[in-house]
Amino acid sequence: MTLADITNQFIIDIQTTRWQEMISTVAQIASVWYARKNNILVYPTGIIGVLLASWVYLFIAHPPLYADGILNVYYFGMSAYGWYNWIQKTDNQEDTYPISWCTKKELQYGIAGFFIGWIVIYMMLQYLTNSNTPFLDSLVSASAVTAMWWMAKRKTENWIAWIVSNVVAIPLNFYKGFMLFTVMYVLFLILAYMGYQSWKKESITTAGKSQTRN
Repeated sequence: MTLADITNQFIIDIQTTRWQEMISTVAQIASVWYARKNNILVYPTGIIGVLLASWVYLFIAHPPLYADGILNVYYFGMSAYGWYNWIQKTDNQEDTYPISWCTKKELQYGIAGFFIGWIVIYMMLQYLTNSNTPFLDSLVSASAVTAMWWMAKRKTENWIAWIVSNVVAIPLNFYKGFMLFTVMYVLFLILAYMGYQSWKKESITTAGKSQTRN
């Protein structure tokens, strides 16, 4: 496929984009922007985005992207959990879950969960569905599952997991013809890198304050 063919296909797919994909894209971009800013609005905007994305992946895509669709349902549940965590305050009105690095145990659990999730999701897609991209679809899903769990706890490593997920999601969505989602994941990749840099600085500051109090 030449560059001209890719460009023409991109334009055609943009022109035929479904309204669900449009609204989901805007909402999810806003959600990642708020996440980078450590703003609680990451969750209400994210909930709107992931529910619409789930509809697109499960009921509009042919064949359906089962893992991505179910993953967005998982996002919904984790968004509610993260929203609850993020509004919790200590007696000093500080965040109960401030931006920080994973503990050794949290890091081990996250990485183990990623590999287990990747294998389980791949096997489900390979043998229980008609997905034609089980390897990449499961990779995107497994890394995003870990990222969402770490984000709910305000762990800086969540951005690394998002970067991995976005790098794979970009060509996957392009292959499936979801052009707005492709552009969205490119923006997500950029924002994830920015978010990692921002949270890394904040986690160092938080660690310094904790040491000072101790």
